Amino acid sequence: MVDHKLILITLLVKLGVAASVSSALARSRVFQRLLFAEHRNGRQTLGLLAFFLAPLTLGVWARISVPNFYAADISFETVTLLGLLLGPGWAMLSALVLAFPAVIRHEYLAAPFLLAVGVISGIFGVWVEKEEVWSFTPFVDLSIYRWVRRNLRQPKFDRQIALLMLIAGMEIARDWLASRYPHRLFGLYTDAWWLRVLVWLCAPMVVGICLKMWNALRIELKLEEQKRLVLEARLDALQRQINPHFLFNTLNSIASLVRFRPDLAREMIVKLANLLRALLKDHGTYVLLREELSFTDDYLDIEVVRFGTEKLRVVKELDERTLDFLVPSILLQPLIENSIKHGLEPRLHGGTITIRSRMQGESFVVEVEDDGVGIVLKPPSALERRGAGIGMKNVRERLEVLYGNRARFTVVSRPGRGTLVSIELPVDSPESNGKSVTESRIQARASSDS
Repeated sequence: MVDHKLILITLLVKLGVAASVSSALARSRVFQRLLFAEHRNGRQTLGLLAFFLAPLTLGVWARISVPNFYAADISFETVTLLGLLLGPGWAMLSALVLAFPAVIRHEYLAAPFLLAVGVISGIFGVWVEKEEVWSFTPFVDLSIYRWVRRNLRQPKFDRQIALLMLIAGMEIARDWLASRYPHRLFGLYTDAWWLRVLVWLCAPMVVGICLKMWNALRIELKLEEQKRLVLEARLDALQRQINPHFLFNTLNSIASLVRFRPDLAREMIVKLANLLRALLKDHGTYVLLREELSFTDDYLDIEVVRFGTEKLRVVKELDERTLDFLVPSILLQPLIENSIKHGLEPRLHGGTITIRSRMQGESFVVEVEDDGVGIVLKPPSALERRGAGIGMKNVRERLEVLYGNRARFTVVSRPGRGTLVSIELPVDSPESNGKSVTESRIQARASSDS
C-alpha cells in the first residue's frame, strides 16, 4: 500500500515527465522525420524506438533503484503509445526492453503484462484511422462531456471514448494484478476509491499529452509543407509566365529581319536555339550569378544583332566575389529587355546597358542601368517607382516569394538620363526545394560545367 500523498505527487510528476520527455524528443529533427514518416523501413523504426526506449528504460531502472521515485516509470504508457503509432509487433519488442529491468528484480509479471498491452493497443491502432489516434486529447473530462453531449442527440460509437476506456481499462487490470501480486508487478495500489480513479485516469492523460504535443508539431510541419508547395506552385507559374513573354519578344525581333536581312535573322535563330536549350535544361530555382550572366550574354547578342553594335553597347562592371553567389534563375533578362525596349529603343542613336555587381555588407547588389529616355512622369523629377510591365512585375514577385523582406528591389529613373534597377540580395539564399545553400551551389556549378 502506497501513501496517499506520495501517490498524488507521483501522478503530478508523471504528467510532468510525459510532457518534458515528449517536448525534448520533439526538438530533434531526426525524431520528427522518423515519427511523421508515411513509410518506414525496419532500420528507421528501430531508430525511432531508440528515442523512446533509451531514456524510458532508464526511468524503470530509476524507479527500482531509488526509493519512492515511482513517477520515472511510464513503461505502461510508452508501450500503449507505441502500439497505437507503430503496431503490435514493435510495441511487443519495446515491451520486452522496458520490462527487462523489472524482471531481473523479480517482477515477473511485468513482461507478460506489457506484452499484452502492446498487442491490445497495437490492434486498436491498426483498427482505427491514424487521425483518430492523433486527435486523442488528454483532457479526459472534456472528452467525456463531449461524448455525452453528442450521444444525447444522436447515439453512436465514438473511437475517442473507446481509446480512453481501453487505456483506463488496462490500467485497472494492472491495478488489480498489482494488488493480487504486489511484488510481481508494479502498480500504485491504494484503498481510497477516489485516488484509484485518479490513477486510472492518469494513464490516458499521459498518453494524450504526448499525442497532443506531437500532433501540434505534425500540424505545424504540414502547414509549412503546404506553404512551401504553394510557393513552389507560384514560382512555377511565374516561370511559365516569363518564358513565353521572352520568346514572343525575341521572335518579334527575328521577324523584323527575315525579309530584309535574312543572314542576321538566321544568326539570331541560332542564338535563340541556344537560349531555348538553356531554358529547357533542368535547373533549380537558383543559379550561380555567372550562369545567369552567361544566359543574358546570349540574349544581348541577339539584341546587338538586331540594333547594331553602333546603337547598343554593353558594359559590365562585375565583382569577382559575387559570381558564385546564387540568384533566382532568369533574373536579369527581363530587366535588360525592359531597359532596351523602354529606355534605348525610343532613342534614335541608341545607348548603353551597364550591368554591375558588388558586395555590400552581408549582401550583394546586382544592377542594370541604361542611359535611355528614362520614365517620363509629371512632374519631371527624380523618382523611385515599383516598375511596370510583365517582366519587372515578375521579377519583383519572385523576389518577394523567395526572400520576403530580405531582398530589396528599387527602380530609380531620371527622364532623359536613364533608369537604374537595383536588386539587393542576401549572401545566403534561403533553402530551395529542400536543398541547403551549399547543395544548391554544388548543383548549380555541376549544371554550369555540363
